[in-house]
Amino acid sequence: MKNTYKHIERVFERVTFFIIALLGNSITFVIALILVIFWLSNKLFQAQDINERIGDIIQGISFLSLLIIQRSFKRFSASLNLKVNELVKSHEPASNAVINMEEKTDREIAKLIHEYKTLGEPAPKRE
Repeated sequence: MKNTYKHIERVFERVTFFIIALLGNSITFVIALILVIFWLSNKLFQAQDINERIGDIIQGISFLSLLIIQRSFKRFSASLNLKVNELVKSHEPASNAVINMEEKTDREIAKLIHEYKTLGEPAPKRE
């Protein structure tokens, strides 16, 4: 059962990574922009009343904004991960287990969080 869960978790992580890479791609944004422009210039759009047009315009802008936000988050996240990896790598006593943390599964991250919580707990007082 645990092996099946691990396999499903790894597949989900790969699919998620692929979707994030796809949504943050500039080609995807260009295709989405072309689709939005095509829809807004379509005769079906022109035949709608003003409320439906406004709704479609807002939906198109929201769709394009999602792609822009995903792109900027992907860039920010990648740069932050590189900086943290460099800091961990350059510090001798630091644990290298946290390098490339973004590629680890949720279970592996939870295990590392638990390990670091136990490191941060004060030692029991001796009387």
